[in-house]
Amino acid sequence: MRAIFIRHGESTGNAGVPCHDLATIALTERGHEQARAVAASWTQAPALIVTSPYTRTRQTAAPTIARFPDAPVETWPIEEFTYLQPARWNGTRSAERMPHLERYWSAADPDYCDGEGAESFRALLGRCDAALTRLAAMRAGSLIYVFGHGQFIQATRAIVADAHLDDREKMRAFWRKGEPPAISNAEQVGFHWQGDHWACASAVAEA
Repeated sequence: MRAIFIRHGESTGNAGVPCHDLATIALTERGHEQARAVAASWTQAPALIVTSPYTRTRQTAAPTIARFPDAPVETWPIEEFTYLQPARWNGTRSAERMPHLERYWSAADPDYCDGEGAESFRALLGRCDAALTRLAAMRAGSLIYVFGHGQFIQATRAIVADAHLDDREKMRAFWRKGEPPAISNAEQVGFHWQGDHWACASAVAEA
C-alpha cells in the first residue's frame, strides 16, 4: 500500500501571529490556496483520507475531501509535536522561544518532557510508529492521503529512512537552527509498504 503525507498549508502561526491554542490555529489565505492546489494535484482517488484533529490540518484536507466525497475520512492522533509546555509559551513568538528551543534540542534527551501538555521525542516517535502500523494493515494496493504536520511527518520519515539510528541520534539530526523547515507547507512525502517494511517514495509519482 501507499501513503502520501501532506503537511498543512501556511497557518497563522507560520506567518508569525502569536498563538494561544495550538489545536485551533487556522490557515492563512495563502494556506487555503495551497490546500486547493493540493486537491487539484491528485490523479487518483484515495481509499482513505486521514487527518489530524487540529484545525489547520482539517482545513487543508477539506478541498481533497470535497473532491473525493466517496472516500472515507478518519481522524487519527497524528497532531503536531508539542515539546514545550503550552501553558508557559502560549501567546509568544518563535523568537521569544528560541533560547528554550536551543536548550531542548542541544540536550537531545529523547525521554525529556517539558511539562503538562508536552510530550517527549520518544513519545512522538511512538505516535509515528503507531500510525505506520495502522497504515501497513490497510488493504494491499490501497492509496491513503494523510494530512498532518511538519515535525510529525519529519519524524515518520526518520523512522523509515534512518532506521539505523537510535532515538538520540534521530533527535540530534532533527532540528537545525536557521535552516528552512524540513517539510514545507503543503509539501507531500510518500511512503510505500513493501510487505515487511516501509520505504520512502516519490509522492508526485504515486499520486
